[in-house]
Amino acid sequence: MDHLPPQVSGSALLLVSHHLCPYVQRAAIALAEKGVPFERVNIDLADKPRWFLEFSPLGKVPLLCIRLSDGSQDVLFESSVICEYLEETQDGRRLHPSDPLTRARHRGWMEFGSSILSDLWVYETTQDRAQLEAKRQVLASKFATIEAELKDGPYFAGVDFSLVDAVFAPIFRYFDVFDAIGGSGIFAGLPRVQAWRTALSERPSVKAAVGPDYADRLMAFLKRHDAVLLQQPSVSAA
Repeated sequence: MDHLPPQVSGSALLLVSHHLCPYVQRAAIALAEKGVPFERVNIDLADKPRWFLEFSPLGKVPLLCIRLSDGSQDVLFESSVICEYLEETQDGRRLHPSDPLTRARHRGWMEFGSSILSDLWVYETTQDRAQLEAKRQVLASKFATIEAELKDGPYFAGVDFSLVDAVFAPIFRYFDVFDAIGGSGIFAGLPRVQAWRTALSERPSVKAAVGPDYADRLMAFLKRHDAVLLQQPSVSAA
């Protein structure tokens, strides 16, 4: 029924999702990295069910529906909260550093990733060429900041995959589609960022976080918004 949330059945966790949402992807990646069984249901954000608006005060995905030990159900909203809950309650791979200071720094870089997603929203939806170029420069500057933070890799913190990686993998996925339209030059001169991007794209949890039609859906989204990005001339990656 429209006024009731979906019931968690086979597993104890259900991720309420959308095909394109990068915040959903970070939660899906975290679940997969921990080896936690979960179900997933996609909703239409253009026609949100009543139950969704009741449990998502901000009207955003993801939600995590949790079946409790007494058979009742609870719901969490906001991807960062969901990822922290999974880290605190689920077994499997640890996705946060054990050192409190390092962990706090990682949380800061996760927020930095969220700021990039805000820039990307404008970059992919704007119909104004000057605004597109302004955001291209902002994105290039932010990735240059990350370049200075990265070490030997292959991941953000070295050999260990972390929640920072779960945040940035969906960001880089956008550019797999954008690069097919035309080169932006955003990653020019950033070899560590480019190597990180490649390593994340090869991670099974990252691949599984979206459906096989992701690129087609993103292209359709750009066309619906009449995005000037679709007519963006290539910028040299040299």
